[in-house]
Amino acid sequence: MKCPSCQNNETKVVDSRLNGDGTSIRRRRECLKCEKRFTTYEYVEHVPLMVVKRDGRRQPFDREKIIAGIVKACEKRPVSIDKIEAVTDEIGRTIQKKYDREVGSKEIGELIMEKLAVMDEVAYVRFASVYRQFRDVNQFMSELKLMLDKN
Repeated sequence: MKCPSCQNNETKVVDSRLNGDGTSIRRRRECLKCEKRFTTYEYVEHVPLMVVKRDGRRQPFDREKIIAGIVKACEKRPVSIDKIEAVTDEIGRTIQKKYDREVGSKEIGELIMEKLAVMDEVAYVRFASVYRQFRDVNQFMSELKLMLDKN
């Protein structure tokens, strides 16, 4: 850390304290050359996770979009909102662990389908039909056959 008075690069930390809400650390430093003291703060840098869409556009990750998609797929199904939120949290944690700055919308969609296949088969098929953009009944039947073969 450079001294603000003499621009020397050699300083030592005299005292470190967590701020009141625990989001930063306040450090008192002393310059080893001119012996002046100064304060610095250390914060966690939050870099937003970006979602890369099919057409190449990028937008910030939005948990609410995942919830909306799952709610729509689970419409009139015996799936509680608590279960939907728990699954959304699992998906969010998986994405945060696996991806640093960018994630493809394809990866998010596949994770959602993986969770829906276990949670509710009808919701899975509904989501898959929109996500995979089925164009005809044959594509729909192929997906159903794959699901039935797994069971």
